[in-house]
Amino acid sequence: MGSKVKGNYRWVICGLLFFATTINYLDRQVLSLTWKDFIAPEFHWTNNDYGNITALFAIFYAISMLLAGRFVDLVGTKKGFLWAIGVWSVGAILHAFCGIATAGITAGEWFVGFEGAKEAISHVHDFSRVVNVSVVLFIFARFILAVGEAGNFPAAIKTVAEYFPKKDRALSTSIFNAGTTIGALAAPLTIPYIAEALGWEMAFIIIGALGFVWMGFWIFMYEKPELHPKVSAEELAYIQQDEVMELSPIQPDVLVEQRKVTITNCLKHRQTWAYALGKFMTDGVWWFLLFWMPAYLSSVYGIKSSDFIGQLALFVLYSITMLSIIGGWLPSYFVDKMGLDPYAGRMRAMLIFAFFPLLLLLAQPLADFSFWYPVVLIGIGAAAHQSWSANLYSTVGDMFPKRAIATVTGIGGLAGGIGAFLINKSSGMLFDYAERHWSKVNGTSLHEVYPQFQQLETEKILLEQHGVISIEEFLKQLASTGEVVSNGINTGYLIVFSFCGVAYLLAWTLMKTLVPRMKQVIL
Repeated sequence: MGSKVKGNYRWVICGLLFFATTINYLDRQVLSLTWKDFIAPEFHWTNNDYGNITALFAIFYAISMLLAGRFVDLVGTKKGFLWAIGVWSVGAILHAFCGIATAGITAGEWFVGFEGAKEAISHVHDFSRVVNVSVVLFIFARFILAVGEAGNFPAAIKTVAEYFPKKDRALSTSIFNAGTTIGALAAPLTIPYIAEALGWEMAFIIIGALGFVWMGFWIFMYEKPELHPKVSAEELAYIQQDEVMELSPIQPDVLVEQRKVTITNCLKHRQTWAYALGKFMTDGVWWFLLFWMPAYLSSVYGIKSSDFIGQLALFVLYSITMLSIIGGWLPSYFVDKMGLDPYAGRMRAMLIFAFFPLLLLLAQPLADFSFWYPVVLIGIGAAAHQSWSANLYSTVGDMFPKRAIATVTGIGGLAGGIGAFLINKSSGMLFDYAERHWSKVNGTSLHEVYPQFQQLETEKILLEQHGVISIEEFLKQLASTGEVVSNGINTGYLIVFSFCGVAYLLAWTLMKTLVPRMKQVIL
């Protein structure tokens, strides 16, 4: 038979994982690309409102990751993945109906379409009620999305462990993990257009429906390699070449897979804590870059995601992230050419990748020359994260038996989600605080020029008098009259970028301290 029979079907499965991850990130990006320019004006959201939604999504995702890992280990990869993508697709589509539900609760207009809901909400003068109701509804939709999306990575990492030997797992993980970049790359090229032409609601519906299409392919194309008719004996032998590592050193003839895996047992090992700390310190950086970059371009540079220049900037940013494919190749070089064990090779590669995010420290200082400087530097930082992340995921497969991989991945996901919650919540609060207290008009603090910004109600009255709904728009209006305006949100972004820049070196140091060298975990 040809070479395809000998060894190619595992890459078909890897391709399915890639598309699932792409859809996963498209679904979570719809809100970040529509909230600032399409949703916030309708519901009167602030940065803090959006920060609350994204922060709670992160914590829902974190807790769900822990449970999803156990769920996938219990029901198996095939069923686990189907449940995950089915639930998150429903959650994605639910976002589209938050406007109608808000109109029903605040205006008593339930049986209206999307445009009718907008009209009804526009006649509600109690802005606080509109904000609170809409935020709660979006949080609920985000909860459903998070529960489903949490299953993607535990199931994908488990699939990689089933279909690839350890030496190829970083590369295969890097390939499917590139779906995060492709999803982020495709999002600004499609979602703003859909929102502009058909409404933000249809962006959620169309993108959300893609998951149901993928489910059909997964049902007919996936099976465990030892049972799959398209996996030849030669390919199966290649996939299972390091199965001997699954044997107990005390009882060589007894497979460790016969023992029960629990979260408590996993937490007894330093390897679990090293992985969890790595996720806690760095996952939030990626989520911040993913969720806040469209708002960053809009707030700092006045570039909307629906504008051509905004779409081009986001496209360039996430195109640079494609360099992360190197993340899968570099540890293989260290293992094959330099003779290092998989963990040592991976940690050496991760140390190299940990230095690149330091460029984020220059993003805001160089922004005075051109917004393209931060776009490129943020892209490099995002690429470094994806390279780091692909190897961080693979450390689980290096040191844990297959049956525990989804569980440990879930534990790490919980830690990463908590980190993401903290950075998203604190960012939203910081940006609103920075706009109020660090912005200046003609060199004088905004709240000194306009004391009304010290109290919420008087602040709203002032904004209404000027026909705007946010401090950001108020500052732009002042600037248009010839006033010299400095928006304090720039300093807020500088603070967050500074943390993002050093997070990886801190994470690497903690991981290396906990697990200095390769040690197989026996459960």
